[in-house]
Amino acid sequence: MTTTPPDGQAAPEPASADGDVLRIEHVSKRYGAVVALIDINMHLRRGEVLGLIGDNGAGKSSLLKILCGFQPPTSGHIFLEGEEVTLKSVDQARALGIDAVYQDLALINQLSVYHNMFLNREKIRWPLLSQRAMRNESKKRLDEMGIRIPSVTAEVAKLSGGQRQAVAVARSVYSNPKILLLDEPLAAMGVKEGAVILDLVKELKKRGVSIIIIAHNYGQVLEVCDRVNLIQGGRITLDKLASETSAQELTDMVVAEYRKALEERERAAS
Repeated sequence: MTTTPPDGQAAPEPASADGDVLRIEHVSKRYGAVVALIDINMHLRRGEVLGLIGDNGAGKSSLLKILCGFQPPTSGHIFLEGEEVTLKSVDQARALGIDAVYQDLALINQLSVYHNMFLNREKIRWPLLSQRAMRNESKKRLDEMGIRIPSVTAEVAKLSGGQRQAVAVARSVYSNPKILLLDEPLAAMGVKEGAVILDLVKELKKRGVSIIIIAHNYGQVLEVCDRVNLIQGGRITLDKLASETSAQELTDMVVAEYRKALEERERAAS
């Protein structure tokens, strides 16, 4: 993170599109003296998969927390389907159609798949939980999305990493979001498990869900994304169609920024 925004650098104006479902204009975020985001402009079209990439500490997580209602921006504006909104909480953002799947997945290992699918959304047949209805609906939804697991009655702890990630995504999709935010869904996954999640993202795109995906594997990002935004030092420094860039170009830009920051720290220390 940078401690102060560079002088004399005007942020690029946000791109415009009639099909935007989400639009962010001049959003900044400060934590005391530390500046995490500097004049962010971003847009997301309906049914688009946008890759948000950058080095650790670049501002990706801060932006995601703002979009899911977990934290407010220090300044700036957020528009959802053309209407300006103030995201005051995660529940409010979810009610407006923005849901997120975080790195920790928020799954309870000791509970079954179907109990996790309906966590805090349980079906009740007074005075008891409607277990059969939750089991049947969970199986139906997972089958529809092409997610293969041993059984919906299996404990989540016994699933593979890819299966656990898929269950967490499926739970968010159950709320019919307009926008789904995926925070490092491919982290610590092998090729086979990563392919399961990439296929799931492609399936959600077919359904018209707009997705922002944070990932460090640029090859996988380009495989599934329509467009890529690179965030460096709290700024969006690249907004490019995935078909017009490469994993090597993105890697070179990140490495160059890292070397620049390292040189600045060395000069400051000397």
